[in-house]
Amino acid sequence: MATVVSAAVVIPSFTGIKAGATPAKVSATAKVAASPVPRVSIKASLKDVRVAVAATAASAILASNALAVEVKLGGDDGSLAFVPSELSISSGEKIVFKNNAGFPHNVIFDDDEIPSGVDASKISMSDEDLLNAPGETYAVTLTEKGSYSFYCSPHQGAGMIGKVTVN
Repeated sequence: MATVVSAAVVIPSFTGIKAGATPAKVSATAKVAASPVPRVSIKASLKDVRVAVAATAASAILASNALAVEVKLGGDDGSLAFVPSELSISSGEKIVFKNNAGFPHNVIFDDDEIPSGVDASKISMSDEDLLNAPGETYAVTLTEKGSYSFYCSPHQGAGMIGKVTVN
């Protein structure tokens, strides 16, 4: 607890100012109580800082691996195309096919142009399933290395085909 015992305050008088006049003095005694302020201290060793930095870096790496490659279904100009029509990805990377223009669309992987042992029906949309609205998506994760050809069944005759290489 802090205590102020006495204080002198000089109050100048602005009315009736005379040259050589002495300002009035007022004395007062006041007691001021102050509650103790808790002290917060942050103590971190260099080891703690290194651990935090390593954890942040690991989170950033994991988050970047979770990012997907986006392929537009239909060009911005209204063309019937996959944009991009050819791409390379790492094994286990996700591809998100996003409806953009000229729909309806779907994504069918060609049975004859995918790595052996891969079941096209498990990575393709069905012929009946169509993305009918802007922004609708179909996502697939490819793990087997090799080349995969795909097409949009309603627009294959118009040349809406693509190819992905998994490294």
